[in-house]
Amino acid sequence: MAKETLVSRVTQDLRGAITEGTYKPGDRLPTETDLARLFGVSRPTLRNALRQLEAKNLVRTQHGVGTFVTERNAIHAGLEKLESITESIRATGHRPSMEYQSRTIRPALPDEARKLGLNPNDSVLELRRSILADDEVVAYSYDLLPTNQFPASFDPEGFEGSIFAHLEQAYDIHAHHSVAEIHAVNSDYVGWGKDMDKHTLFVLLDQIHYDDSDRIFAYSRTYFIEGKYAFSIHRTS
Repeated sequence: MAKETLVSRVTQDLRGAITEGTYKPGDRLPTETDLARLFGVSRPTLRNALRQLEAKNLVRTQHGVGTFVTERNAIHAGLEKLESITESIRATGHRPSMEYQSRTIRPALPDEARKLGLNPNDSVLELRRSILADDEVVAYSYDLLPTNQFPASFDPEGFEGSIFAHLEQAYDIHAHHSVAEIHAVNSDYVGWGKDMDKHTLFVLLDQIHYDDSDRIFAYSRTYFIEGKYAFSIHRTS
């Protein structure tokens, strides 16, 4: 088994143990030696897995003391791996949910058509969603999907929950990779609902999504509320 696969497996297993409550917030993890023995890997492999978890703010290491499970406040996600927002929320021990504000079929605007590889005025499905963790809004998302990838009989009202999961289950469209830009946004006009006036600072993830045949299947602008959702990148030399 390749080293990177071992690191990924140990990372996922440890993340699962944290999510399921085997190791609770504030708990000190077993020593690196004990964890390496538990997972049947070398200490360098185990250490790399812990670095992955630390990049996602799931654990913190105090040198000479040990590695501890972090307290869960803001949602943290790494930018290295493409996964649905639902899964990133669940992976950090919170309960994800979605509230759809609207589902609208309309012509694509020129800039939208360019990003999606469409002709101007081609039809798109616009979805507007509030993304929640433990019933608290953490992000607002505007998602555009070309309608030419769906059968003529498709029902926009059928979209619920995770867009990635719905596309995979209903239309056999599989997210493979994304090209993203990140921006800081200060605006009074991003969200909706009763709490919209409470938040004006956001981290915008502006993404074009590709399927496993390298076809663009969605363009999304997701505004993560500053302080409610944080991103990190695991960098190595």
